[in-house]
Amino acid sequence: MNQDLPRTIRMQASDNVAIVANDGGLPAGTVFPDGLTLVEGVPQGHKVALVDLLEGDPVIRYGVTIGFAAGPIPRGSWVSERVLRMPAARSLDDLPIGTHAVTAARDLEGYTFEGYRNKDGSVGTRNIMAITSTVQCVSGVIDYAVKRIKEELLPRYPNVEDIVALEHVYGCGVAIDAPGASIPINTIRNLARNPNFGDSVMVVSLGCEKLPPARLFPAGAIPIGNAEPSVVTLQDQKHVGFMSMIDSLMATAEQHLQELNARRRVTCPASDLVVGVQCGGSDAFSGVTANPAVGYATDLIVRAGGAVMFSEVTEVRDGIDQLTARAATPEIAQAMVREMQWYDDYLVRGGVDRSANTTPGNKKGGLSNIVEKAMGSIVKSGTTAITGVLSPGEKLQQKGLIYAATPASDFICGTLQMAAGMNVHIFTTGRGTPYGLAAVPVIKVATRTELANRWHDLMDVNAGRIASGEATIEDVGWELFRLILDVASGRKTWAEHWKLHNALALFNPAPVT
Repeated sequence: MNQDLPRTIRMQASDNVAIVANDGGLPAGTVFPDGLTLVEGVPQGHKVALVDLLEGDPVIRYGVTIGFAAGPIPRGSWVSERVLRMPAARSLDDLPIGTHAVTAARDLEGYTFEGYRNKDGSVGTRNIMAITSTVQCVSGVIDYAVKRIKEELLPRYPNVEDIVALEHVYGCGVAIDAPGASIPINTIRNLARNPNFGDSVMVVSLGCEKLPPARLFPAGAIPIGNAEPSVVTLQDQKHVGFMSMIDSLMATAEQHLQELNARRRVTCPASDLVVGVQCGGSDAFSGVTANPAVGYATDLIVRAGGAVMFSEVTEVRDGIDQLTARAATPEIAQAMVREMQWYDDYLVRGGVDRSANTTPGNKKGGLSNIVEKAMGSIVKSGTTAITGVLSPGEKLQQKGLIYAATPASDFICGTLQMAAGMNVHIFTTGRGTPYGLAAVPVIKVATRTELANRWHDLMDVNAGRIASGEATIEDVGWELFRLILDVASGRKTWAEHWKLHNALALFNPAPVT
């Protein structure tokens, strides 16, 4: 394909807009091979009107009305946020239920990776020691201890890849029994149970917090593997001075390091993958290149018997009819509606609506509003039937394609997917996001070749080749699937190479006191 020719990308035959594909955009007066002439300059990724539009006419992309013309829009004009009115949200009543529920056959056999098998049957892709806390007050002490552990103890245990402190800002100064408080509590509990931490977790408590260890891990209720968590309480009378606290933390940590060091990678089927997929810094190419490729890989993982979680309530809310149509059962469809309604009500209480989602970067990348963003985001979920729904903070207990309800915030979504049990994270970006997690490998997929080349040592996959015609969605989907297996076997991602780790972020809709 001649990259110098002016090019647009139209998603459906019914679309009356297309996005400009050329790097740097195109100036006014540009004439396309079909005779379309730009009446004004249009940046890359932004929409151009393919027909004359009158005030009130629907503006259609992805075969969906993403807005209405706020005034006349001549053919060849730049269709930006300023000339559109956003449509109302789709009603949660009278939705299609299971009309497009395609059950994926288990027909993808023989694909494996080298992982760490846990006693509960889950599989880790990394062998990491976790230290969780019941309250933010202990974070400074844990930080000091972790530095000492990494310097003095970790070198003795070469099979342990890292020490991770699961720090957060919860545990006290909160309405611990309020509606919604179960979300952060469940999240902290289930973060500690991520398969990349093996079968045991170390817990650090202050001793006076509202969330004591006994409430976080009720005795015998939720063991880690076959053992209860080990607890160090800093206010314990035996601790005389700061160094006695550090000595206790290091002694307890060494016990966990000894256990983890005995673990070895073993061959595991691809059905042991638990993959979380997410967008960050989306642009108009997200729904053209990266997300469709991720959707193709999603289908491959489901066909192999694995689990894939897609999330981000506000980024799929405007496609709720597409989701309920793919529900495997009416109960699953109703669960998705329940999560959407909860979030609608949550936004109303906060005095905002779903339009608060889109960022300045999204808009600069060509996304006019949340409806357009949602249509590009939802394709990460692939094409198969949705077989389960998770509320925020819950742990995944099944295979298949799962809707894990989370806010769209990169950091909160990643934290909740990690708590649900993901062992590999896929993160697509069009604007460029140096995102990473300390405990789960993050594979970053660039939507555009220009971004992939400019951030060549941060992006793991270049999906921009789809837009230029150098590769198909199927090509990049298979490439990503094979990379997932390699990363699950220990291959480092760029985020891991540079040790780029974003902080965990709890979702707490309950009051802070």
